[in-house]
Amino acid sequence: MIIEEQRRPRYWLALCLLLLTIWTTAAAGSRMVFNFDHNLPPFRFDYDGFALFDSFFNPHALYTGLSFALPLILILLAHELGHYCACLYYQLDATLPYFLPVPTFIGTFGAFIRIRSIIYSRTVLFDVGVAGPIAGVVVLLPFLFFGTWLSHVAPGVATSGDLVFGTPLLIRFFEGIFFPGIPPDDIYLHPMARAAWVGIFATALNLLPIGQLDGGHIVYSLTGAWAKKISLVAIATLIPLGYFYPPWWGWAVVLYFFGRRHPQIFDESPLDRRRRLVAAVALLIFVLCFMTVPLRY
Repeated sequence: MIIEEQRRPRYWLALCLLLLTIWTTAAAGSRMVFNFDHNLPPFRFDYDGFALFDSFFNPHALYTGLSFALPLILILLAHELGHYCACLYYQLDATLPYFLPVPTFIGTFGAFIRIRSIIYSRTVLFDVGVAGPIAGVVVLLPFLFFGTWLSHVAPGVATSGDLVFGTPLLIRFFEGIFFPGIPPDDIYLHPMARAAWVGIFATALNLLPIGQLDGGHIVYSLTGAWAKKISLVAIATLIPLGYFYPPWWGWAVVLYFFGRRHPQIFDESPLDRRRRLVAAVALLIFVLCFMTVPLRY
């Protein structure tokens, strides 16, 4: 496939955003490590919310936070590089992965690439869409394994902070290996496993079968015109879920008004059997990663 001349990558911007995100995630991770080592609640707004500010006065703490920051960066980068490499394979014009550093409890809003080229076929759309989630999960699994192995039992501490993290099926599977019979509320996840948790949550969000999300691209590749109806059903499903986790209402509004469009496809040839099997794997990943209530306040 031949495309128009591509724009020069802005390496300086991608590098600056990456370095800033390493800083913000390491600052957040330093508090996670401190709390984990001292059996303190995983997150407290009155203290841990100032982690980035504290890093100016205690830069050494950033080093300890790398056990959270580096796994998280690698997981998010793998997801975006999955999309990016698929774009390179099909000679699509795409930007480098750009990270979004923010002073939140995890230090980032994730990463993204922008695809400038027209995507002509369902096959290309599917390959580009599914490459990110699969690459991200492949990279996060070793971190989840070793992070869960490094975790320990601390009765009640996981639910004692200002933020209580949900437990998706994928994490529960590994907890069952290392801590059989122990309820999830009594397992204190190591910051490395917490980085995997963030990657799992991001994967589940991206695999929602809605519009411009990865899951929306996969569903459009599989079903064509039916994808619009499926997107509306998925958005409508977020409304009752919002009674358990109010941020779902915000996602429903944003996705309804800004996230329902699909790339214009010219080649409507259906996907082959191998890609349909990969789509089934993506569905399994979504089921294992999705949490009705990702966080409790």
